[in-house]
Amino acid sequence: MASHEIELHGHIIDSLILPRIWDTIMRASATFQVQEMHIGVSATEPSHARMTVSAATQAALDDLLGDLEQLGAEIVGAPDAQTHVVEQDGVLPDDFYATTNLPTDVRVAGEWLPVADIEMDVAIIIDPATLAARCLPMHQVRVGDAVVVGHGGIRVHPLERTRATEDVFSFMQNSVSSERSKGLVIADIAREMRAAHGRGGKILLVLGPAVVHTGARRYVAELIALGYVQVIFAGNAVAAHDTEAAMFGTSLGVDLQTGDPVQDGHRHHLRAINAVRRLGGLRAAVAAGVVTEGIIAEAIRHDVELVLAGSIRDDGPIPDVITDMIVAQERMRAAARGVDVALMLASMLHGIATGNLLPATVRTVVVDINPAVVTKLADRGTTQAIGLVTDTELFLRELVEHLRD
Repeated sequence: MASHEIELHGHIIDSLILPRIWDTIMRASATFQVQEMHIGVSATEPSHARMTVSAATQAALDDLLGDLEQLGAEIVGAPDAQTHVVEQDGVLPDDFYATTNLPTDVRVAGEWLPVADIEMDVAIIIDPATLAARCLPMHQVRVGDAVVVGHGGIRVHPLERTRATEDVFSFMQNSVSSERSKGLVIADIAREMRAAHGRGGKILLVLGPAVVHTGARRYVAELIALGYVQVIFAGNAVAAHDTEAAMFGTSLGVDLQTGDPVQDGHRHHLRAINAVRRLGGLRAAVAAGVVTEGIIAEAIRHDVELVLAGSIRDDGPIPDVITDMIVAQERMRAAARGVDVALMLASMLHGIATGNLLPATVRTVVVDINPAVVTKLADRGTTQAIGLVTDTELFLRELVEHLRD
């Protein structure tokens, strides 16, 4: 049998870190023996455990220790992280370490260094001159970059359950249900947004076109005017239909006041796109008085960072829409840095893409009328997100009512 010691620190009981560690060991047909354990007896006192993990072979033990590190275990006597140099632009070494979205440290020259710009499914680069560690996606690595390989010298900090009972963002409360008390949850979300706003934090909205179709655009515009939005991610459709609504009062040719189809209304979004293209872009359309109200107009007037990422089915598209996928991803990645709160509203593709870019520490809410959309985000790794199955217009209306007070 091959054996090694691990340690756990923090609120490892009520955050389910210790049970998950034990379960992972037993599922790997390995064994453990607890050497030392101290259980915190108050809400603020951390716990500590030290145990020996044994597996049939050294290779099996190494694989298991790598899995345990992802859950928050610290390998006793961990060596420095190993690196291999990139030999071809855009190509990682075979054994590169793939990150999670959890806070991560690497051991360099005997010291634990925090990894900057953490996000899931990217590599860790170490600068030998500054001894700094940061994340980098595969396509950005260049010849000579030192990429962390294997699992040694890596420490992951799992999210712990908050001690505040009123914290809606506790990871223990992120189940998705159409029957949960939405009013209380929305009030907590508003409280968190107000706190983020008060400390100068960034709030990100990820919008799908249903925000316009349901008539909720006026609430998004009000959130922007109140100062609760610093970044917006969306696609061509949101800009096109918001512009259509500002110019013609319709969305997809349906009157937003009466809900009735308008004659020749199917052309309205194309006419709106054409008008914006003639002027050269959204900012020029707002300046010219062609687009006077709505999401786009308020975002431009209040200097909200607007990243519009296109898709294969876009009409036009509007000149501001980024049609190069890699460029759009980089713009979103840069704009997502420093975000405190993210609201993903009626957008599956842009929501999942954004979730992949966000650290697990970002307060994330996903709202959609379709439960499958809400669960897909968590299924793809954004496990910190809380989900609300409800109409986007109803959610935004109540959220704005709380933030007006």
